[in-house]
Amino acid sequence: MTAAVEAAEVSRVWSHPELGLHAVMDATGAVRLGRPGQDWAGLVPLVEVTATGHGRMWSGERFIETAIGDRLTYLSHETVQDRGRERTTIRLADSTTGLAADVTLEARPGSGFLRARVRLANEGATALRLESVSTLTLGGIVDADGGLDDLTLHWADNDWLAECRWRQDAFRKRVVPLSRSAHGHEGRGCFERYSQGSWSTGRHLPVAGLTDGAGRAWLWQIESSAGWRFETGEREGAAYVALFGPDDAHHQWHHTLAPGEEFHTVPAVLVHTESGGLDEAFGELTDYRRSIRRDHPDRLALPVIYNDYMNTLMGDPTTERLLPLIEAAGAAGAEVFVIDAGWYDDDAQGWWDAVGAWEPAARRFPGGLLEVLDAIRAHGMTPGLWLEPEVVGVRSPLAGTLPPEAFFRRGGLRVTEHGRHHLDLRHPAARAHLDEVVDRLVGEWGVGYLKLDYNINIGPGTENGSESPGAGLLGHHRAHLDWMASLLDRHPDLVLENCGSGGLRMDYAQLAVAQLQSTSDQQDLLRYPPIAAAAATAVTPEQAAVWAYPQPHHTLDEIAFTLTGALLGRVHLSGFINLMSEEQAGLVRSAISVYKELRPELGGARPFWPLGLPVWEDAWLAHGLRGQGATFLTVWRRAPGDAGTPEPSADTDRTLTIPHLRGTHVQPTVLHPTTADAAVKWDADAGLLTVSLPRENTAVLLRLSSDAVDSAR
Repeated sequence: MTAAVEAAEVSRVWSHPELGLHAVMDATGAVRLGRPGQDWAGLVPLVEVTATGHGRMWSGERFIETAIGDRLTYLSHETVQDRGRERTTIRLADSTTGLAADVTLEARPGSGFLRARVRLANEGATALRLESVSTLTLGGIVDADGGLDDLTLHWADNDWLAECRWRQDAFRKRVVPLSRSAHGHEGRGCFERYSQGSWSTGRHLPVAGLTDGAGRAWLWQIESSAGWRFETGEREGAAYVALFGPDDAHHQWHHTLAPGEEFHTVPAVLVHTESGGLDEAFGELTDYRRSIRRDHPDRLALPVIYNDYMNTLMGDPTTERLLPLIEAAGAAGAEVFVIDAGWYDDDAQGWWDAVGAWEPAARRFPGGLLEVLDAIRAHGMTPGLWLEPEVVGVRSPLAGTLPPEAFFRRGGLRVTEHGRHHLDLRHPAARAHLDEVVDRLVGEWGVGYLKLDYNINIGPGTENGSESPGAGLLGHHRAHLDWMASLLDRHPDLVLENCGSGGLRMDYAQLAVAQLQSTSDQQDLLRYPPIAAAAATAVTPEQAAVWAYPQPHHTLDEIAFTLTGALLGRVHLSGFINLMSEEQAGLVRSAISVYKELRPELGGARPFWPLGLPVWEDAWLAHGLRGQGATFLTVWRRAPGDAGTPEPSADTDRTLTIPHLRGTHVQPTVLHPTTADAAVKWDADAGLLTVSLPRENTAVLLRLSSDAVDSAR
């Protein structure tokens, strides 16, 4: 430790060698988390808590430097080993309020991640009204000597049809140097991003990071389907990061903690890598995401899914329309066939505001829906259905038969949004209704795949008695996760796809339970590539459902383009493939065959981006997976006008840096499509791959085979 730290008479409580972090305690008992060599003054308290009557010691936009956080002092700590992980719980207490905080820091030896959770318990005599609680705070990421001017911020905007749009800016452009020495105070602001309402990723991803010029990276993820917020800024000349679940200011969350009661924060994870920048950090985060997921047969099987919705039936299925698609999907190599929205639509006024009972529409299926499900099985596929379980249409009979307490309410009134009410899955009647529905669909009808959609943002939440809306939303989502897990307990082979109008609820609270995640509802095949290329920043590749919707009116290039973009994720095939020519259908079968050959690599591969994280307007994009046996790389070339960029470009080739293959002999192979007329050249000394695509709006999937492909792992 430095002399500055030693002078503060601190002792080490906990260490994480791979992350280069330690928790230290000073002579007063305060515990802080930081890096070796950091000045004690630059660190922030291990837990930050605001409560009514106990705010911050320096007012502003930041949620650090709280009065309670400053008072929390060390009581004890304990470390246990559990299934290859080391879990340390540091216990703190505030003598003023009687609040106790158990901070659990979880790591795995040899890995570069730290997962945190906090349990608060009121051991005092008076109720405490919580307004914000940090899950993880870290100070001293980079100090003035290390160069805040060298830091770059990375975050992702998210929206319907435009998911995973990564942004970057110099840290100093977002966190302005204020000459603290001139006035003796810290700044009042910070760089923050947060969720709004019940779409956890409706505005931004709960993932962001910092990098420096030397290739070091800090990357974090908040695991919440309700509210979340992160902030980063400068304190005492160093950068800090603070990660939160919901709070009062942004999510209308407050939680009254009566004596003897406790509250648990949402989990969050921090990843640090010393080299390799964001690629290496996202690789570490991908490994971590896999480690927290529920075990399931789908993790190895990774079947090809055909879904009748996108650019095809669009919520209007019938027996007559489905049977030809089922036959064609089976012939193309699909292994799951999902009947998407509309299978329950027997209402002359439309189904949107009448959903809730989830019974098949007799007029759509004259021979019964089971006839169609049997046809799916007869063609060697598992039948799947679309479901939007958390909503009940305002015209549904269930809106009147379920008790009022089973729905979201605010101000004593039932909440209505876009013609729907919202179920509160903490209520036994709401849960019993959905259990009956799923047990009928799965247990009686033999459905093996459920696409669970969520198409409304219900706002801040629900008030159940005196609770705040944000607390109600968090309570509902925790019950929702428990309900999803209970379905898989009863039906272990059932596959759950998480969808929120595409990727608007793409968080690892849900993705630790669900097997797949819809990445987008984007219907334009030329605008999907930046979403598909960046999906692995939000979800593991083998969970990332990417649409491939070839049509009989498409050219061969267009068919190949939409198919190629899905091959490094989970193929979600759609389109009127039953109307294709033999040449077109052959291209579809070829792509599915390629996917089945490479999918054994998906579950262990790490993502990388040799052209950097994709930008929405980029004409050239590239996304790769680094597996144990080979490296796979998808490269897209879009026409500048179609890609939305004003920059004219006639480039027919692009050179990509592949650092982990530098100095090795690589044999590039075009896996799909052979129609792209792609040319590939490898420079081993420089680690450069040149890809030539002579026509715009084409894409190619490459396999880069090398004996040393895994040498840098």
